[in-house]
Amino acid sequence: MSARLPVVTLDGPAGVGKTTLARRMAESLGLAYLDTGAMFRCMALKLGPGAEKLPEDELRSRCGQWTFTLSGMGQQSTLFCNGVAVRGEVRTEQVGMLAARIATVPVVRDILRQTQRAIGEMSPLVAEGRDMGTVVFPDARFKFFLDAAPEVRAMRRLRDLEERGETAELTSLTEQIRQRDALDRNRAVAPLRPAADALIVDTSLLDIEGVLGVMLHHINVHGGSQSLHA
Repeated sequence: MSARLPVVTLDGPAGVGKTTLARRMAESLGLAYLDTGAMFRCMALKLGPGAEKLPEDELRSRCGQWTFTLSGMGQQSTLFCNGVAVRGEVRTEQVGMLAARIATVPVVRDILRQTQRAIGEMSPLVAEGRDMGTVVFPDARFKFFLDAAPEVRAMRRLRDLEERGETAELTSLTEQIRQRDALDRNRAVAPLRPAADALIVDTSLLDIEGVLGVMLHHINVHGGSQSLHA
């Protein structure tokens, strides 16, 4: 396993809790946390609606205007775009759908994949997204794929919104998640799927602590956190 990159990957569909779990895992392991979904969301927000239809050369040129960097560890990990922290403005459902569309474009995926890979080769980290274990870090030391029924993920999303003082319809959220799943799972480039060597965790009946416990136990019995700091 010496050829393995000291990276932990968490892949899975929208609304499965990857962001919270990846942050918690990074904190537990003393590693940096890379939110690749935020990178796609940030790029989609900057490019705007309809960007997936732009010519490849124009997309490549526009994407080249923005550089991503990562700073901090654990819960304090912060993603920057051109030196500005990526914050909550990328977390809306509308931006999420834009990100799902732009993620189908090969040139955008290639540009961000190269950036993600470069960040991961600089220092050990926890990376979460859609294709971390299959495409970006196929040589990651530990791989996890999280899943849950669309209805469960929609209810979790609704609770998150309500905690922030926002309102939404459960039926609408469920449909948005189903649409996002279809885009992610059926795209021609890097479709959402578990890596062959990933541990699949169904989070439908587990809370955050339960899922985190399953993943940390798996790491502990397969070399422990020291294998990520060697």
